[in-house]
Amino acid sequence: MLTEQRRRQILDVLKRDGRAVAGELARLWNVSEDTIRRDMRDMASAGLLKRVHGGALPVAAPLPELSVRRNLGTEEKRLLAAAAVRLIEPGQVVFFDGGTTTAEIVRQIPRDMALTVVTHAPTIAAELEAHGAVEVILIGGRIYKHSMVAVGPTALAAIDRLRPDVFFLGTTAVHPMEGLTTGDFEEAAIKRRILERSLATYCPVTLDKLESVSPFGIASISELTGLIVAAETAPDLADGYRAAGAALILA
Repeated sequence: MLTEQRRRQILDVLKRDGRAVAGELARLWNVSEDTIRRDMRDMASAGLLKRVHGGALPVAAPLPELSVRRNLGTEEKRLLAAAAVRLIEPGQVVFFDGGTTTAEIVRQIPRDMALTVVTHAPTIAAELEAHGAVEVILIGGRIYKHSMVAVGPTALAAIDRLRPDVFFLGTTAVHPMEGLTTGDFEEAAIKRRILERSLATYCPVTLDKLESVSPFGIASISELTGLIVAAETAPDLADGYRAAGAALILA
């Protein structure tokens, strides 16, 4: 098998199985394990996969700009948001991460529900303009424009003074082994700190983000109170997340 054929097949295995084990592929294709490892090393350098001990995992596709993401997967996001809103109780302090799915949750909050909403995303705060019963606290800091969220020491210091009842966390990738990951180091640190300060954390995630990995870790699956996914998630896929400690909430 030629090198390019082998590497295309590695990508096919990652897409099908959610991981590729070097030893298994070496035996299957009758090549040395060093050959497979070299393939994976070169592919990782090209951004095609993420190397882990014994093999590789798929990488998350680069996210388009926020203005583009608003128009992607809208029906799935509406279903995830409806499930998320059912987890909110009047009078709670709720922290909303930035992103298009969390923005949809905010839109579905009943306008007469009394809440305190905290966010480090100006776009989320703006969605609450017409919610007269909602008190809004906006965390400041340097704006990471790709996600339109505040990051850095100013934001971290403000978060440390909070104890939210619920946090709705957005992420770019979720994998049962690697957990929740995202593409920016400072943004990952912010998400991690909010999770640590919150009494409950839910992550609504669209199907395209499952079984993939981004460079910077946020938390393990088992640290979530619940992972909110579409009801049509394949049963074997769902079972893999449950085995990793996820409490799945089907939307």
